[in-house]
Amino acid sequence: MSQNGQTAAPAHYAPTAKWLHWIIAGCVLFVIPAGIVMLRLPDGDAQNRLFDLHRSFGVLIFVLAVWRVYVRRTHGAPASHPGLTRLERIASTAAHHTLYVLIIVMPLLGWAMTSAYRVDVSVFGLFTLPHLVPQNDKLYEVLSTIHKLGGILMALIVCAHIAGALKHTIIDRSDLLWRMLPNNWSK
Repeated sequence: MSQNGQTAAPAHYAPTAKWLHWIIAGCVLFVIPAGIVMLRLPDGDAQNRLFDLHRSFGVLIFVLAVWRVYVRRTHGAPASHPGLTRLERIASTAAHHTLYVLIIVMPLLGWAMTSAYRVDVSVFGLFTLPHLVPQNDKLYEVLSTIHKLGGILMALIVCAHIAGALKHTIIDRSDLLWRMLPNNWSK
């Protein structure tokens, strides 16, 4: 405990937090392009498989995101990197908090949207989620629009997040990226 009664921030991210970060990142980097492609495919087996995978990975992202929030609450996170400017700290914090919200809310929106359309959410063919809402075409349209806009926002923030990490690593030659790599990957 620090002098003001609060627990001091840890020096490093917990190993579980690091792995969850990269697994969720991989899943997000799949669902965003899959979401774009599946809407452009002609009706048929390929489109249906991609929809099923998109939904399944969405459920996986949700479960992992809840776990990640739990790990962050129980293990904490290091303070902002000391090499960041005030503006970079603000942008970083805003981006991270928005991504946390999106990786939890987007799967729930997708599940509700799919329920309103009255399609089952089969998770990797292992089980089917119950419908969250009754069939409702108007609700489907609203949720679909929000889900698409959320996907665009997520894609933009993910691109900015990656660009920021690369900028700090390549241009600034900072160790910021290395803080999130699993220990055996660190320099």
